[in-house]
Amino acid sequence: MKELHDLELILTSHTPVIVIESLEEVRVTQMLAQLGLRMDHPMYQWTVTEGLRRLEADFGAQKFTAEPREVLKHIKALSQPGYFLLLDFHPFLDDPIHVRLIKEIAQEYEQIGKTLIFLSHDISIPPEIRHLTARFNLRLPDRATIKRLIKEEARRWQSQNRRKVQADQLAVDRLASNLTGVTATDARRLIRSAIENDGAISQEDLPGLMKSKYELINQDGVIAFEYDTASFAEVAGLANLKEWLSHRHRAFAGKASSLDQPRGIMLLGVQGGGKSLAAKAVAGTFGVPLLRIDFGALYNKYIGETEKNLRNALEIAESMAPCVLWMDEIEKGVSAGQSDDGVSLRILGTLLTWMAEKRQSVFLVATANDVQRLPPELLRKGRLDEIFFVDLPSETTRRKIFDIHLRRRNQAPSGFDLTLLGSASEGFTGAEIEQVIVSALYAAQAQESKLDTEHLLEEIERTRPLSVVMGEKIAQLREWAANRTVAAD
Repeated sequence: MKELHDLELILTSHTPVIVIESLEEVRVTQMLAQLGLRMDHPMYQWTVTEGLRRLEADFGAQKFTAEPREVLKHIKALSQPGYFLLLDFHPFLDDPIHVRLIKEIAQEYEQIGKTLIFLSHDISIPPEIRHLTARFNLRLPDRATIKRLIKEEARRWQSQNRRKVQADQLAVDRLASNLTGVTATDARRLIRSAIENDGAISQEDLPGLMKSKYELINQDGVIAFEYDTASFAEVAGLANLKEWLSHRHRAFAGKASSLDQPRGIMLLGVQGGGKSLAAKAVAGTFGVPLLRIDFGALYNKYIGETEKNLRNALEIAESMAPCVLWMDEIEKGVSAGQSDDGVSLRILGTLLTWMAEKRQSVFLVATANDVQRLPPELLRKGRLDEIFFVDLPSETTRRKIFDIHLRRRNQAPSGFDLTLLGSASEGFTGAEIEQVIVSALYAAQAQESKLDTEHLLEEIERTRPLSVVMGEKIAQLREWAANRTVAAD
């Protein structure tokens, strides 16, 4: 196994401190125990609950070594070389005495080769000993490894239940692809749950498994996830955007190897004009999960460590590929001139680097309300494939919006004069048309009457749309977009 070989190489590289960040403690411990049986020096394991003991052979715990300071003193005093696996030591690395003891053990490595191995889910090594440290990264299983795990779990279930697992080959292939990005332990558990349910692996298992995978890798809640996106394709208008996406669907799905894979798009437009629906329509057209990062929430929630959490969010998106990553109100995170001690510039740098280097099938959709706040580096060709302008809906689109929202509220569109409504609602956004219907329903209920065209026309007359309230600003935005963007509709 390549990982075992790589771990052995780093153990024999004469590095005094090795750091392993992983949630798979049992798996790493088993690998080290296996290596301990063939290494020249003994392998020890320490926990705060049991103290120090041999890892590859149980000779009992050493007395008086449960306390962090005592175990480090004990290791320092030993006159024989060895490997010392310290589990969950990260809370104790803030103590200057512990740091000093670790440094002294490491500096004596040439005299007595004692290697300290720190294993935890998250470890921040003090700067004093970083130059004495190497990191080992446990690889996440690839598609071939996950297929092997599926076969192993199918054989296990078969031996227990004395019948074969019913497997849809297409579902198995999709399951192997969809479970990349999680640990081998978690992948095995998710596979097992799919089989245990009904003794089969089918297409019906996939949505639940994707949701479970998302919950595993997004425990910090930095992005929102929606798997079932088919209905998003049913959006009124946006004819040019839909046609553009249809031309790139095969390339995004990896079925047109001679073409560059599409990178993403920017959606600019009037607030409430349908940018959010357009972003969702991309996921619906491609038929993949939708992940959403709200830059405003990310920036406010994680001030001080925003860049790190953005990197985590981007890693999650890559592990969920193929998917659409929607960055909502992106100007809130990367605006030039913000007095934020340079955080927005670092966010922009992180994002641009990822956009240039990403290899996974993650299609980026960035939406913005205020184009003047966007840095030119983000808008130039090559970063994204195209910039679309989502304008106020046309009369034809407004009629469709009335149709959609009436149906959603169990109202038959045939009972309304959609032509008249479409004409009367000039300048209204989709959100404003929806609110007209909601308000008219309340009015009809108060009058104890059935909703009709007149109720809707009265609400239209009472409403002052954003195109009137913010007319000058919208006119400026339209003028700016006229020769710089492609009309979405």
